[in-house]
Amino acid sequence: MKTTQRVRRAGMATVAALVIGGSGVAVGTAIAEPVTSASSATTNSTTAKTAPTTGPASYAGVVKKVLPSVVLIRTADGLGSGIVLDRKGNIVTNAHVAGDATQFQVQAPGDTAPRSARLVGAYAPDDLAVIRADNPNGLQPATFGDSDQAQAGDVVLAIGNPLGLSGSVTQGIVSATDRAVTEPATEGPGGQSKPAATLPGAIQTSAPINPGNSGGALVSTSAQVIGIPTLAAGSSQGGQAQGIGFAIPSNLARDIATQIIDTGHVTNSHRAAIGAEVATVLGADGASGGVGVVTVTDGGPADRAGLRAGDVITKAGDQPISDLTGLSQVLAAAQPGDKLALTASRGGEERNVQITLGELPGR
Repeated sequence: MKTTQRVRRAGMATVAALVIGGSGVAVGTAIAEPVTSASSATTNSTTAKTAPTTGPASYAGVVKKVLPSVVLIRTADGLGSGIVLDRKGNIVTNAHVAGDATQFQVQAPGDTAPRSARLVGAYAPDDLAVIRADNPNGLQPATFGDSDQAQAGDVVLAIGNPLGLSGSVTQGIVSATDRAVTEPATEGPGGQSKPAATLPGAIQTSAPINPGNSGGALVSTSAQVIGIPTLAAGSSQGGQAQGIGFAIPSNLARDIATQIIDTGHVTNSHRAAIGAEVATVLGADGASGGVGVVTVTDGGPADRAGLRAGDVITKAGDQPISDLTGLSQVLAAAQPGDKLALTASRGGEERNVQITLGELPGR
């Protein structure tokens, strides 16, 4: 069986390399308690040297606690991973793992056969979805930690089902936090392109992420889920870069998942928006030359700022904007209510406007 998501290419504002998505799952960022060995005496017994600090000899206890909560998800198009949220059988995963499916097969560690599940809802802008097992008996909810506490250097584990290898675990550290990364556009029904998702506040990790890992758990050494691995990075030559992956923070995942469970959709995205439909504009040479305004929402932020259909946005704040990815990353780093200076051209004339950002609608 092919894995759910092929390695996917994405762009990001803060990292030079292109990002490619590995249906990836990372388990936990937590700080390992360092163990310091006793200092050894030198030959003249006047100076002591401290041996390098090391982590624990094994993370088997962490894996034993978390693994039962990470499930294998199968669709007609492939497979991925998910995390059990509660005893009602709700499971959070990536929207790109769920794809266009509404029915799933879910298998938890220890299950002798898969159990059926159905889609509760998905929110593509954050690449999150919730599915619910028809039979929740025996499913063990994961313990979620505070992803805001994750910091560079924390030891993490990635737990998921890469390439269909159930219950696989990889280990790394948190490399950075608060990254804005953009996934590639995907092809939807009828060959139509789906818009790319830009993920705000992503956790960068060195824990290896591979196809089939997506939707799994990024876990701390205290056995708490702090992220959902979603993307792996690649070089501009097309090869996969080792040790650069990205996870959706657990605080965001829990919030969006709870909204989906409670109402069937997202009621508060917490995401900034300009209130306009936009698209990348290509020049005569085929190169992207800005973001064109296609339509403006009546009474929305763009409308109030004086933007009109046909305007081409070329700068946001101090950052030049050449395509939709660039604008999406600026908005992902902002909050509703923030003020943003935009430069746009209209009929060959440059205009500077200040826009008060609105909120990206839930779907």
